[in-house]
Amino acid sequence: MPHPEGKTFTYSDESQIRPDYMETFEFDSPDQYIKTETDEFSALCPFSGLPDHAYVKIEYYPQGGLCIELKSLKYYFISFRDVGIYQEAATKRIYDDLKSTLKTNRIKITTIYNTRGGFDTTCIEGTL
Repeated sequence: MPHPEGKTFTYSDESQIRPDYMETFEFDSPDQYIKTETDEFSALCPFSGLPDHAYVKIEYYPQGGLCIELKSLKYYFISFRDVGIYQEAATKRIYDDLKSTLKTNRIKITTIYNTRGGFDTTCIEGTL
């Protein structure tokens, strides 16, 4: 995609995101609140091709009898690294993929992106 100054940056499309990397383990406590956080998420802005870095907070209740295995979650997040995706769309994609993988409706994803161009962006998808 052309950059406003005429530069071109290449990036992958969303087909490179790998929800199949995520693994789960059985856990029988549907009312337990679980929070997992990282500040190591990154993807590429499809407008500029420049990296976006974010803190991600995953909150859920394991109603589907499953918990996310953290090493596999890390690999899933790494699959975003070369993908051109807007911040809001990345938040929605993480929400959709985890909701499906964990088989729960009680899930909330919060992303807080590093300041870009003087703007702070926080995206929240889902409710507990």
